[in-house]
Amino acid sequence: METKLDPAKDDLPLMANTRHMLVKHYVLDLDVDFKSQVIEGTIVLFFEPGSRCKKGGSAGEGDCLSQSDETFKIRASEPCHSPVTNVSARSSKTGYNDFSVCAKGEKDTSDKNGNHSNREQASGISSSKNCCDIETHGSEDFLLVLDCCDLSVLKVEEVDVAAVPGIEKFTRSAKLTDAEELRNLRNQIVHELVTLPADHWREQLYYYTHCSQAPGCGELLFSTGTWSLEIRKAEVQAPRDFPHAIRIWYKTKPEGRSVTWTTDQSGRPCVYTMGSPINNRALFPCQEPPVAMSTWQTTVRTASCFVVLMSGENSAEPAQLQEGLLSWYYYVTMPMPASTFTIAVGCWTEVKQESHTADVQINNEFSSLFSRADLRLIEGSCGHVAYPCRFQNPAASSQLVIPHRVFAPWCLKDRCAEILLELIPQCLSAAHAILGTHPFSRIDVLIVPSNFSSLGMASPHIIFLSQSVLTGGSHLCGTRLCHEIAHAWFGLAIGARDWTEEWISEGFATYLEDVFWAVAQQLPHDEAREQQELKALLRWRRLRDEVQNSKEELQVLRPNKENTGEVSESGTCIIKHGLNAEKIFMQVHYLKGYFLLQSLAKRIGEATYFEFLRKFVQKFHGQLILSQDFLYMLLEDIPEQKGYGLSVENIIGAWLDTSGIPKLLPDQLVLLLESLLEEKMLCLRILQCLEKTYHLDEQDAEVRHRWCELVVKHKYTTRYAEVEKFLKEDQAMGVYLYGELMVNEDAKQQELAYKCFAATQKQMDVSSAKVVAEMLF
Repeated sequence: METKLDPAKDDLPLMANTRHMLVKHYVLDLDVDFKSQVIEGTIVLFFEPGSRCKKGGSAGEGDCLSQSDETFKIRASEPCHSPVTNVSARSSKTGYNDFSVCAKGEKDTSDKNGNHSNREQASGISSSKNCCDIETHGSEDFLLVLDCCDLSVLKVEEVDVAAVPGIEKFTRSAKLTDAEELRNLRNQIVHELVTLPADHWREQLYYYTHCSQAPGCGELLFSTGTWSLEIRKAEVQAPRDFPHAIRIWYKTKPEGRSVTWTTDQSGRPCVYTMGSPINNRALFPCQEPPVAMSTWQTTVRTASCFVVLMSGENSAEPAQLQEGLLSWYYYVTMPMPASTFTIAVGCWTEVKQESHTADVQINNEFSSLFSRADLRLIEGSCGHVAYPCRFQNPAASSQLVIPHRVFAPWCLKDRCAEILLELIPQCLSAAHAILGTHPFSRIDVLIVPSNFSSLGMASPHIIFLSQSVLTGGSHLCGTRLCHEIAHAWFGLAIGARDWTEEWISEGFATYLEDVFWAVAQQLPHDEAREQQELKALLRWRRLRDEVQNSKEELQVLRPNKENTGEVSESGTCIIKHGLNAEKIFMQVHYLKGYFLLQSLAKRIGEATYFEFLRKFVQKFHGQLILSQDFLYMLLEDIPEQKGYGLSVENIIGAWLDTSGIPKLLPDQLVLLLESLLEEKMLCLRILQCLEKTYHLDEQDAEVRHRWCELVVKHKYTTRYAEVEKFLKEDQAMGVYLYGELMVNEDAKQQELAYKCFAATQKQMDVSSAKVVAEMLF
């Protein structure tokens, strides 16, 4: 029985009991069939006991190591394949080479309910909530719960990893006397495999491949619900005794919400995963909570007319299995949440540069500012679990532009060649100039079909872009590229530990897209500032409209507030408004997060702020964070800000835990006051409210100048002293206020103008004094 949800709240359950068992690696072996619009095959999951089952620290933690294991040479891009079985028949139905056969055909009509289970399954398997107490080892069987929906699960079995040739190196004893010892041996092998040192990553992939192809050693009982797949093994009552390697035979459904079957702009069939509200649980059974950081490797077979792209650090080259059938293989060695996994299969064309172009050179103030700091940081250790980390590689740290490829439908090839091939190196270099080391070794950029519901989406090693960015010059394409490239740091290399804190990903990417784009264009500082102020104005109006026309509860950036990051004893949780269609299209977390970061940058100063961002990225890459992790480090790194009233508590209170728009930034106040200056008449109550709400007498000179104009225009006599103070102390900006005082032909205002000029005339700049004198006399 699953967690009961209140349909009115549109909340999303994360059912996986990650505190009991944690997936460390996935091996997917899949066939993509465009005729039936089904992806089917197997997934092997390698587990470690979760945090509630460990007595010590988490396995595999430590400093990251270099990518060098020359003693173990394998061709990781060419794994062998498991034999065909009758559970998920790898028939020739995907082996088309005639394009007309590849087009949409009849959908699979079998197995509509999708609730398969073993014939031995007992009815009424208890939920993870009611499974055994792992501390007291009660009498009920332990229940493994995975996030899963819209999938037809066919079979679940334990994998006999002990049968893999050469696996003896992972065993401490070959002496087996009973079934319990054999079970312990298998789990010991998996433990040794998942905790191999980072510099043995090639060897690790090799054994993952062969373990995933090992024979089964017993079917497991399972049951599927709306949101979960529940698995148990009879008489196993504790997570540590549960099989640490299991294989699941399954297939997707054409209507599954993680997978989009459609046609590209050239009318050819394709399929892609969108990162929808339910993420990947309708693509493969997985653990969706962000804390389930894992690596993966995937083999995909499909007709030879298709190209397979996905989240993988290798540039896969297809292997021909038989006529008309190709196999593609990708892998990642950096642990990331399963929700970041992405795949796209279509008749994509690679867009290549026809002629040689010079290397991009980014000459800006940030590169030289940070180069020495980067070298010092490289010498330190990382805070994440061990993996082959680019931040510890000096060659990677100095790589301005990472290898990249561009794919698109044939009809958009020329446009991509004209726009994207030139922009990508510029945007990558600009990002490196600001934040340093690229977290990922390579990237593909794909122009997705026209039904893609966003301008872009970033996943590990791949960016989806809408065709909409290709028209009307390079501005929209460049800014969107910068936004998605920024996600490599914020959203992927650094993720939110609680899904509701989307601003950590989207707010940072929105803020950094302006910074990256200005550097990519090599704009002078003043021109860059003008461009960014214009964007800020547009975003302010968009945010204001959204706040005025949405529910208050959807405007909160940290809806769980003090409970943010907390989960149940098993690791399950509910994502507030996770299925709310209205929230999906809101931009509050983009825009409100952007304005928070912009306000901090203005308070601290851009150079100091960007230097801090580099330190933050160096410290937290490869990890999950909460809002306070960023804020505490910021205030500790720049302690003088505490003296100006900045604290973690007041930032969270003003920006993250409340609805609406926080205290306005200076630029926003200027915009507000200028808008009010266009009004013919404001009553005294409005002026008093403005003054009290925004503490206008304490604002910067730009804001106070507009306030003084309002005071003069509406003859707010009790505040004439503020006008007098401005004219005397802010002479660089007060010249035109004299004109405002004279034009109304009000005796008190003109007297004020004469008084101020008499007091400051001798100290005034000659040109300013001449202009004011002409106004007054």
